[in-house]
Amino acid sequence: MRTLEQALLDHELIVLRVIGEWLGLDLTGTDKGTAVAQLAQALTQIDLLNEMEYLEPEEAAALTDLVRQGGRAPVGVFAREHGEVRLMGPGKMEREEPWLDPANAAESLWYRGFLFRGFDQSDEGTLEFYFIPQELLNRLAPPAARRDDPDPPVEPALHPVLPPDRTRPPPTDAVDDLTTLLALAQRTGLRPNRLPNLDGLLVDARRDRRSLLLTLATEMSLLRQTDDILRPARAAIDWLQQSREAQLRALVDAWSRSVWNELRHTPGLVTEGESRQNDPLLARTALMDVLPVDDQWYRLADVVDVIRRQDPDFQRPDGNYETWYIRDAETDDYLNGFDNWERVEGRLLRYLVQGPLYWLGMVELSTTAADADAAYRLAPRALAWLGDEPAAVDEVRVPLVVQPDGILLVPYNASRYERFQAARIADPEPLVVGKPYRYRIVPSSLAEAQSQGISPERMMQFLESAGGRPVPAGIRRGITRWAEKGIEGRLQAVVVLRVGNEDILETLRGNPKTRDYITEALGDLAVVIRQEEWEPFRQAVAQLGLLLDVEGL
Repeated sequence: MRTLEQALLDHELIVLRVIGEWLGLDLTGTDKGTAVAQLAQALTQIDLLNEMEYLEPEEAAALTDLVRQGGRAPVGVFAREHGEVRLMGPGKMEREEPWLDPANAAESLWYRGFLFRGFDQSDEGTLEFYFIPQELLNRLAPPAARRDDPDPPVEPALHPVLPPDRTRPPPTDAVDDLTTLLALAQRTGLRPNRLPNLDGLLVDARRDRRSLLLTLATEMSLLRQTDDILRPARAAIDWLQQSREAQLRALVDAWSRSVWNELRHTPGLVTEGESRQNDPLLARTALMDVLPVDDQWYRLADVVDVIRRQDPDFQRPDGNYETWYIRDAETDDYLNGFDNWERVEGRLLRYLVQGPLYWLGMVELSTTAADADAAYRLAPRALAWLGDEPAAVDEVRVPLVVQPDGILLVPYNASRYERFQAARIADPEPLVVGKPYRYRIVPSSLAEAQSQGISPERMMQFLESAGGRPVPAGIRRGITRWAEKGIEGRLQAVVVLRVGNEDILETLRGNPKTRDYITEALGDLAVVIRQEEWEPFRQAVAQLGLLLDVEGL
């Protein structure tokens, strides 16, 4: 921070004269440089310890608080407890003379030359501080260390609570859903901002969880982005071949340093602006620093309360709660000011536990819906992670099953690598939670696999190796026949138009309003209409004077 003379130079001359009056110096008519020199000399000669005895209690408390913090505190943090100096120009100060009736302890210390304001570097970047120049701090620090008043009460630690009646065990399906996403990226590529409908393919298709998994996969180099399309990278194969516990460990390691911003995903909050206002690492660090490293149950409300008392400004080091544009999703109110700490910081801290930490299998949760009673405990894998113990690498892997009807059944505890490979040669079917994954071998999936360099021979080798038994004869013949003759048949859902005479079809084929809707002919009196276009086709036909009955649509 600045020296005493540098700090005094930042003051208007009228403030210097006010400080001088308090010190018994008449600085009227004195230029600024001379006034600063005289004040610096006088301030370093007075008995500051004795002067503190004559301060008002709130002024002494403010000064002592600043000394305890090493002589400086962010403006917002200090002002929340001790008030803020009203900044005025020389003219307004002459008119209002704020030193005669200070608004708070900070303002009183300001006009006595004990408190200054300026910018300085911190671990969080450049912040604005209230500070005591080092020349004065050196003479104030001893009483703070040997003051006679008792130490403030120690903040109570978190206390365990009784286990809840019903709980949600820590899931491990983040691994399974990321495997699905990697498989889709391999087949068709993924556009992060325009993902296909994944309902029925993911265990948990919530947008925020999916966003987290894709962000982590990209940061872990499992996915690479080319022309706005995500494709698996070589590292994805290595990850897919790991044990489930090792895969989860890699995900939580990536999350601990990820740029994925929980504040922008916290339920109940709407954040405005594109620029990143907060550092997500600060919130994660504040949370993990207070979580007891044991397997006891704790109330989330108690965790939030401890952080509010011990480190309330964890994500706003400057203590300024007025500059972020965050609204309540329900009321649409802007949540400015420290009074809304619980509605912003409190919600964020709860979300960190009930969202990412739960999704990644690190915590077990109570099932209660009430915030006041919500509880958690760390999972064994979280204790191992926090204790730097290696993740378990052994696991029993169940082979996939190749059915005679062309269905591949991939159990939950099968190799994720083998499921990824199965998805390259077969189409996924809707997932039923608790049942094996289902993939169906069809000509189009075989063609797509071949386009990626997988020959029919390699397909059958994989099916036999992953299934641990010979491939059913019908499936083997089907793949061989497809390799020789290509697609020989197709099942389609279409709309059929049947008419009473051929002239009607000729009219519809010749009219520009209707001809583009007609595809294949099914004889002289029937044609195929694309299923998604039958309604506009019917409207176009009606304009020509032909009314159609609709059956079964």
